[in-house]
Amino acid sequence: MLAVIEEYLSIAAPVEAEIEDRRSRFLAHLEPVADEAEARAVIEGVRRRHHTAGHHCSAFVLGPDGAVERSSDDGEPAGTAGAPMLEVLRGRELRDVVAVVTRWFGGTLLGAGGLVRAYSDAVAAAADVAELVRYRLVDVLELDADYAIAGRVEASLRDRGVQVVDVRHAAQATLVLAVPPAEREAVASAIAELTAGQGRPNPVGTRWLRG
Repeated sequence: MLAVIEEYLSIAAPVEAEIEDRRSRFLAHLEPVADEAEARAVIEGVRRRHHTAGHHCSAFVLGPDGAVERSSDDGEPAGTAGAPMLEVLRGRELRDVVAVVTRWFGGTLLGAGGLVRAYSDAVAAAADVAELVRYRLVDVLELDADYAIAGRVEASLRDRGVQVVDVRHAAQATLVLAVPPAEREAVASAIAELTAGQGRPNPVGTRWLRG
């Protein structure tokens, strides 16, 4: 049986870092992305921005379980750029991230080993300065409550560390809660206590929540 992925790491915002090796410049760009189309758009954007460079090698990992992986050597010798870049993303356990390394040739051939090190080091340098964010898989629960008690229940749940991600207003107030699976029973007990046994949270799905 496959393990259920309950959390993963990504980066908060685009970052760049540059290294140099024998006058060749390697500019690494890392950016969070939601899907393959976004990742490819980032790669093309970097290519247009630095159109004078000789190579724009790339790698990306998508999905909480890293199920989608792609890499490109973009004209460098096979296996010397995209695959080492992808290995850095894997090693850092980053998901939903694209890496693009732009190279300006400095006149000296680096050899296969030199290229592998340079492309790896460039991505690692960018990852070092990135702000990491953790996403957790949570259950989304909806709790209907009369307006007479809704405010008190919401405040009490927040005081207990329960995340109230939305409140909808209709005939009753509906509190939308984000609850880690391991905490569902405790939250249900708290709700029963706060509503004298009248409130019952209804599961409506799951979502990935940052934080």
